[in-house]
Amino acid sequence: MTVVIASRLREDRLDYLTAMHASLTRQSVPWEAVIALDGADPSRLPAPLAADPRIRTLALPRPVGAACARNLALTQVRTKYLNWADDDDEFTDDAMTARLSTLESTGVGWCAGWSEDLYPDGSTTLWRCPTPPGRHEAGDVMNYWPRPQDTIPIGPTTILARTDLVRAAPMGGLVQGEDYMAAVGVTALAPGIMLRLPVYRYRKHPGQMTQQASYDQLEAAAREHAHGYGLSLRAALRSREALARG
Repeated sequence: MTVVIASRLREDRLDYLTAMHASLTRQSVPWEAVIALDGADPSRLPAPLAADPRIRTLALPRPVGAACARNLALTQVRTKYLNWADDDDEFTDDAMTARLSTLESTGVGWCAGWSEDLYPDGSTTLWRCPTPPGRHEAGDVMNYWPRPQDTIPIGPTTILARTDLVRAAPMGGLVQGEDYMAAVGVTALAPGIMLRLPVYRYRKHPGQMTQQASYDQLEAAAREHAHGYGLSLRAALRSREALARG
């Protein structure tokens, strides 16, 4: 499996990126990572990552934004399964084993879990997404996102999915909320399973995009677009299935 991360290697996030890498080294299944350097100098990559042969970088000549950087990194993925991640977060120690074993034993297209908010003092709080534990058929995750302004139905970075599905529904063309589109896109294309355990930790810190003054300016529009995309994709796929059944 491959973890795809976009990063501008900002000084205030280098320690976080190192912690993300450390969380990967604690996984008990084989993995590799592709880091899309969004206009960043490759020489700034923290030493532990630069020395790890499981880490590959895609150096982009200028900043293009997280969505574009992640999508361009898809060309470097060579494994069956893929997980998006941010450069300031972490995986729980059993995140990969639990989801990978579920995927391989059931044949579904994606497997996700709950997430935790990680605070500066090291404490965490559990976030149970609206999509309940259990199996969900293709498109059913949208049932748990009734309105754009409601809580998103599933944590985008908690999803481990087949790479072919991610390539068919990659990051959306937004400056924020692009991961909402990736999440509802992948879950619309194939059935999946939500596990009853946390698999990802979102780090809370002042440099988070969601903490910036400009975040609320486009959030409503991004949510409306992503919500509409999820509904439209589901409708189109189900209409095709109905036609195929005659």
